[in-house]
Amino acid sequence: MLLRGAQIVIECLLEQGVCEVFGYPGGAILGIYEALHEYSGRIRHTLLTHEQHAAHAADGYARASGKVGVCLATSGPGATNLLTGLSAAYMDSSPVVAITNNVAKAQIGTDSFQEIDIYGVSMPVTKHNFIVKEIRDLADTIRQAFFIAASGRPGPVLVDIPQDITAAKAEFSPQAPREPVRRLHSDALDFAGAAFLIEESQRPLLLLGGGAAHSGARDAALALAQKIRAPIVQTLMATGCCDKSPQFAGMLGVYGSPAANALLEQCDLLIAVGTRFSDRTIPRRKALARTAKILHIDIDPAEINKNLTADLALMGDAREVLQRLLPLCSAKASGLAIPPRAEVPSQSGQRLTPEFLLSKLSSMAGAEQIYTTEVGQHQIWAAKHLEISGHRRFLTSGGLGAMGFGLGAAIGAA
Repeated sequence: MLLRGAQIVIECLLEQGVCEVFGYPGGAILGIYEALHEYSGRIRHTLLTHEQHAAHAADGYARASGKVGVCLATSGPGATNLLTGLSAAYMDSSPVVAITNNVAKAQIGTDSFQEIDIYGVSMPVTKHNFIVKEIRDLADTIRQAFFIAASGRPGPVLVDIPQDITAAKAEFSPQAPREPVRRLHSDALDFAGAAFLIEESQRPLLLLGGGAAHSGARDAALALAQKIRAPIVQTLMATGCCDKSPQFAGMLGVYGSPAANALLEQCDLLIAVGTRFSDRTIPRRKALARTAKILHIDIDPAEINKNLTADLALMGDAREVLQRLLPLCSAKASGLAIPPRAEVPSQSGQRLTPEFLLSKLSSMAGAEQIYTTEVGQHQIWAAKHLEISGHRRFLTSGGLGAMGFGLGAAIGAA
């Protein structure tokens, strides 16, 4: 069927199962907004007051739902306003597709009104980006953007479309969406080596990061921890993943619990799953490398040996790797002692403590609620004292620490 470029954009969104987008309109992108109106009732548009909020909302939607979030922005300042939100999604590996409209092709490079090279500007803060130069490439480019955003290590992808491309017409043929790729990269020898490391260790410790949470590795991680008698500690980005488990020993890092940090110093093998060993998680990296062997599991080969040199690495989706590793490991009779959980301080007279308030909030709201935070000390209090059940229920900007994330993410998650 013959459609305008703007209509092809909406058809591709429907093809990918998109039911909600977040944005803020402007002159260059009005063609896509007109097409959205033509498809009214099939895709819900949530209007934000700023493009940064739109990116955060798409990010929050992705984190809460596990689907790709979509945001829209116009050319020039509209597109650049997305960058903080896209950076937050990039740092925390959240799948977002941002669609921007630029000036017409003939005006690119002429310093025309609201022209910006958003393709070049966004390159450091996106997993991939595109500029569509021909109408015949539009549909396949959007399909590829969704595939890239959700495959491997998730991340944001930007598609910049010149204004005349959205106005032009082309034939459109619907296609079934491609399934994201999350294949294993390690071979049987690597897995045998990992099982040997675990067999030789006497005090293994399991560290879960955001990658473990993204992949839904909770059950596999719990099964491994119980089999090899390993306590579980987690990063900020894995909050909610295993909090209810008796194996859980707290959050690791600069703002983590003393008990969790003590376990890091006592372990002789750290099994790190889906974490990049940030400075907030492992501040004393050299000291750790001297006292414990490291088994690093990550889907992104670029993270292996970046901040800490691993004794062995397994590359692939966290859940799939743990499921394959589990039957290769022998059960252990003993390991590190799991410290008792700290009691929540009670209210003292008229003075209310953040810990007490967050505990009360949890008991009133219930463990199934989704929480979002801004950035600051309250972010750490929330991670440590909210009762959270499930890996998609605590949404926070961990890597970038983006101010303004909480409200936009809450709108997207709602």
